[in-house]
Amino acid sequence: MAVSQEQSVCLGLWMVLLLGTGMEEAVEGCSCHPSHPQQLFCSAEIVIRAKISGEKIVSPSNSSSPYMKMIQYEIKMIKMFKGFDRAKDIQYVYTPVFSSLCGVKLDSNNKAGYLLSGSMWNDGRVSIGQCDLVESWDNLSLSQKKNLNYRYQLGCECRINTCYTVPCASTGENECLWTDWLLDNSLNGEQARQYACVRRSDMSCSWYRGGPQPDKDFLDMTDP
Repeated sequence: MAVSQEQSVCLGLWMVLLLGTGMEEAVEGCSCHPSHPQQLFCSAEIVIRAKISGEKIVSPSNSSSPYMKMIQYEIKMIKMFKGFDRAKDIQYVYTPVFSSLCGVKLDSNNKAGYLLSGSMWNDGRVSIGQCDLVESWDNLSLSQKKNLNYRYQLGCECRINTCYTVPCASTGENECLWTDWLLDNSLNGEQARQYACVRRSDMSCSWYRGGPQPDKDFLDMTDP
């Protein structure tokens, strides 16, 4: 879940090459920039909680290439966290068939619940991928579920800097250092699961640990 490009745009490098013989080849691979769940939330156009009720394979009418096929997931939207200005209701989400093209496989047999984020195409369809915030709802921590309601949004103007090596120093007051990789060798550590980077009353940014609702000035924050 904590793996994405900075703008939550999939870095899947793929293209369909038309060869002189008329055959098609695909150069493909999915790679995502490590990102904190808050970064994925902030960069997404749509963030919802939904249950998967069905799926089928669809393809553009103007292409017979297997690499252009998409999985259309039928969903029942439970709650929208972001994207109120883009859509009233969402019935389907789309993802590439191949995981190498950043497609994601969701459980449609048991009507499983998911947190889904993605982008909206010009025709109104919602696209999701491996580089987006896509996670089983039951796998989210209580703090993450609470942060989806308002804290992540409050910190969208803050910058989260991922620390891979030491020393790792902040470059400004509007920045939070994400140290899960250094401390836990994981992108799904304590900061990813329990903290949000939010702006304080003095306009600086700091980690806030989920728990009781903070006061309006965020003066009693706890740093990891």
